[in-house]
Amino acid sequence: MTITNGRPPAAEPAVQPDEVMFSPAVRTEQACRGSREVYARRAAAGHFVQKLSANEMAFIAARDSAYLATASADGQPYVQHRGGPPGFLKVLNDHTIAFLEYPGNRQFISIGHLAENERAFLFLMDYADALRLKLWGRAEVSTDSELIASLKPSVGLRRLDHAIVFTVLAWDWNCSQHIPRLVPAAAINDS
Repeated sequence: MTITNGRPPAAEPAVQPDEVMFSPAVRTEQACRGSREVYARRAAAGHFVQKLSANEMAFIAARDSAYLATASADGQPYVQHRGGPPGFLKVLNDHTIAFLEYPGNRQFISIGHLAENERAFLFLMDYADALRLKLWGRAEVSTDSELIASLKPSVGLRRLDHAIVFTVLAWDWNCSQHIPRLVPAAAINDS
């Protein structure tokens, strides 16, 4: 895989998924607010994992929308919407997802951030069924022509020469309590 930022993927020290999700400051807040024990028990029981199961892979593959969060080297955050036909997020294996990088408004904030800070986050929503999946990981920009060709939909698109490759370090389903129930317009028009 060719990486445009010129550096190979960083070797990740053995870190447990809950350590990726919950920094020391987050753990302190959880302890102060009474939820630390619950999350410590969930982590000890193996509820926070790195590998995606068939259920998560199917959910990811069915999405037509996602939010990608990145941050600059100095910590300035940015969240960018990504979208495409269902399947635009391609699950390559049980810990890797890839998708095309469309030029959009040509600000290149996400790929600029990834050139200096590989930490990233994917937030996937299913408003109709009130589900959301959170994915913590590392992301890199790839110019691998075979990968890019495998990600292109069957319908013609302008020339695309970058993809984002996301390596999952941890994932978790989020509480559905406050997700608004929204139904896609296509579902209404089909009925």
